[in-house]
Amino acid sequence: MTSGEGTMEIGVELPFGSWPSPVDPQSVAGTSVSLGDGAIYVQGRPWWAESRPGEGGRVTICRVGSDGRPEDLLGPPWDARSRVHEYGGGAWTVIGAELFFVQHDDQRIYRVFPGGQPRPVTPIADPLLSVRFGDLSPGHDGRDLLAVREAGTGKDVVRDVVAVPTGGEPIRHLAGGSRFVAFPRQSPDGSRLAWISWDHPRMPWDGTELRVAERDGVDGYGEPRTVLGGATESVLQPEWLGDRALAVLSDRSGWWNPYRVALGPDSVEAVLPGEHEIGGPLWKLRPRWYSVLTGNRLLAVRTRGDDRLCLIDMASGAVRDIDLPGFETISLTDVDVTGEHALVLCGGARQPRGLRQVDLATGAVTAIRVLSSGLPPAEFFSPARARTFVNPEGHEVHAVDYPPHHPAVRGPAGQRPPYLVWVHGGPTARSTVQVSASIAFWTSRGIGVLDVNYGGSTGYGREYRERLRGMWGVVDVADAAAAAACLVARDEADPRRLAIQGHSAGGWTVLAALATTDVFAAGISQCGVTDARLMVEHTHDFESRYLDGLVGPLPEADQLYEERSPLTNIKGMRAPVLLLQGLDDPIVPPPLAEAFREGLERHQVPHQYVAFAGEGHGFRRADTLVRCLELSLAFLGETFGFAPADDGATARPRAGLA
Repeated sequence: MTSGEGTMEIGVELPFGSWPSPVDPQSVAGTSVSLGDGAIYVQGRPWWAESRPGEGGRVTICRVGSDGRPEDLLGPPWDARSRVHEYGGGAWTVIGAELFFVQHDDQRIYRVFPGGQPRPVTPIADPLLSVRFGDLSPGHDGRDLLAVREAGTGKDVVRDVVAVPTGGEPIRHLAGGSRFVAFPRQSPDGSRLAWISWDHPRMPWDGTELRVAERDGVDGYGEPRTVLGGATESVLQPEWLGDRALAVLSDRSGWWNPYRVALGPDSVEAVLPGEHEIGGPLWKLRPRWYSVLTGNRLLAVRTRGDDRLCLIDMASGAVRDIDLPGFETISLTDVDVTGEHALVLCGGARQPRGLRQVDLATGAVTAIRVLSSGLPPAEFFSPARARTFVNPEGHEVHAVDYPPHHPAVRGPAGQRPPYLVWVHGGPTARSTVQVSASIAFWTSRGIGVLDVNYGGSTGYGREYRERLRGMWGVVDVADAAAAAACLVARDEADPRRLAIQGHSAGGWTVLAALATTDVFAAGISQCGVTDARLMVEHTHDFESRYLDGLVGPLPEADQLYEERSPLTNIKGMRAPVLLLQGLDDPIVPPPLAEAFREGLERHQVPHQYVAFAGEGHGFRRADTLVRCLELSLAFLGETFGFAPADDGATARPRAGLA
């Protein structure tokens, strides 16, 4: 290969961390485009949402044009993002060939035909009352939009299901009666409305209810009744099977599985019971884990670690997997009107993530929009491995291992590589096998990445995710440390050069691990939770009672909040810390990071705190993403004693630990 220093021979030996890499921060930022808010068929052509880091993180809607190439339907400054629950979701839909979307800055719904100019559908809200919309879908007759409406400020919020007439008539309330609502669905004839509801202190993976109301007059629905679910049963994604039956997902067996619910008299029948998940955590509105097909069939993604696309016969329970070689991570988005093709977001260890069409009869895959720009040549991808470790208590800990990999370089003989242990957020998220420039940025430099699905992660059943109930800051820390220790015990990682990195809830785990264990020599926290009590005080309504389940209810658990919080354990920290924070973050606001920074200064712990104006909870801008990687590489270089190759990343100032 060729580096900045000329041609490099195969098998050259260089210190870990200093390998020359074609994956620079700018390349990683260029691959940070995401396809995160669904895709649908419109008159047989795929439409999808696409974020643009190079355009300030805005989200546009795209489609396959008449020439077969992607085309944007929304130019700047239009930005299709909902802020319901702060995480949004379901910010756009289509009726006929007309696009309806939520504009990020004012949260109004707009409509536009391709090639035209957007026009508002909803009125300007009272400036003292924040009104937001999400989970958009066409009503049963196409004259209205169904939506979740959120109105209020701070934690004084009311949410309901509304009908938004497309012609500009007044918005109509359809259903409410609970703190949270999701998945509004009208029966084909409009006579019934189904939706999911839940209340504080539950999160939607703890317990939700399927509610159904009968039409009461022309425009409204009567008193709802609960058909399924409760405080310890998570019910998701109702879809109508005719006018008197629903398909729905429930974890009443300990795993999210599909069920058929018949109405009047009510009956519930398991469709595909088993130790697999068809479902997941409802962080964003309008996810899709299955679609209803003709012929009494479902197309679904079932998970136990990795993902499988499958066809389910609802009458017999027979299931047929659709083999998609090379794709271990799959999300279903839509099925065409013929039931012959599906749109999926998928990727794998050797296949970059992207939107693809699957022929359901043959399994043939056609690329629609593959996120390959900026990725290095395939020979720089680390050979990812799904691994399962056993912690000291005998519990399984799942992870994805990306060892250092370079086609022309190896580490010094007899040395073990440094490793960066990633802990995902949520903490109910799930890490999957992926081709990622963010991972290749490290592995191609000689630093391994271990992406840990600690207890609390989804994809392994309710018992696995409830290992974290009341144990946040204990189980997640112990599992991350145990996975790293297993690598060390197998002679695969240097015990003196283990770092840990995480975002949001993952940042809490990073800081708690540094405060309560001696496993890790450095930590990187992005928008991490630093103090449990401050989190409850400052965070938004959706997560304001989340810690009731993760730690315990206040004031009864006040002592646990103090014992677990990284902020109150700084005196036990020795390893250096890099804190990265968005100044517009409403979920983990800046006061949490600033209080932690002050504690680090007080206890003389080496650290650097960098805040980014205009960034929220997930960094979206290309320049921010570049800067974070530059800082992180310099930080680990200083901490672990390696000099990164001169690929432009080290031309910046060093981390500058205080």
